[in-house]
Amino acid sequence: MAKCAVILAGGEGKRMKSNKPKPMSEVLGKPMLQWVIDSVRAAGVENICVVKGYKKECIEEYVATLPYKVDTVYQAERLGTGHAVMMAKDFLKEHKGDVVILCGDAPFMDKDTIADAFCEHDNNNSSATVISAVLEDSTGYGRIVRNDDGSLNAIVEQKEANEETLKIKEVNSGGYWFDTEDLLLVLDSITSNNAACEYYLPDALKLLIENGKTVGAFTASSADTVLGANDPAQLEELNQIAIRKGYN
Repeated sequence: MAKCAVILAGGEGKRMKSNKPKPMSEVLGKPMLQWVIDSVRAAGVENICVVKGYKKECIEEYVATLPYKVDTVYQAERLGTGHAVMMAKDFLKEHKGDVVILCGDAPFMDKDTIADAFCEHDNNNSSATVISAVLEDSTGYGRIVRNDDGSLNAIVEQKEANEETLKIKEVNSGGYWFDTEDLLLVLDSITSNNAACEYYLPDALKLLIENGKTVGAFTASSADTVLGANDPAQLEELNQIAIRKGYN
């Protein structure tokens, strides 16, 4: 089964107080982006495309030092996760099969979660599978709303959730498996009709569901898969978690 990966690494991370892209911030001396690349490769996915944006030369220079090929594409304007994936359309057209799309600043998205999510995605013949996690405090995250059969009904963002939906502890990690051809069929139909005027990747799942496609949600065994950092304090917390849990 052909597989590829798109890693979203265009973020600036203004609160990080750094002169480099947020995914290049380090956990245990290694850029968060490299943590994600390592997990993807360990899960058996070798065709990788990194979507760069802010300080793109930092990503370019780093990728050039790697002993294996990693493609990059440029997102000149950061207009949301859906828009970032749109920048990788040519890469997706070249690599049919299935694609895992991950955030470049989520260092604890591990190889087992990526591989196990694919197995469920493949076994259910799904068009898309969102990787979820269960959090004690799910505030701020998109909630996973399931149908009675366990399939995905919707991903509901915090600001759009009603009182009942806000009680849900299962959240969107920001990682997804897609059937590449199915994703390409709906990618250009994602709109920016929202308050931020951005193109959101979860809207692709909504479009697939509306088209009668099977969309699932795979629950990661560790809540750490959703963790990222928006400021130096949170980055230090990631480093402490990595030390405490023996991540490498």
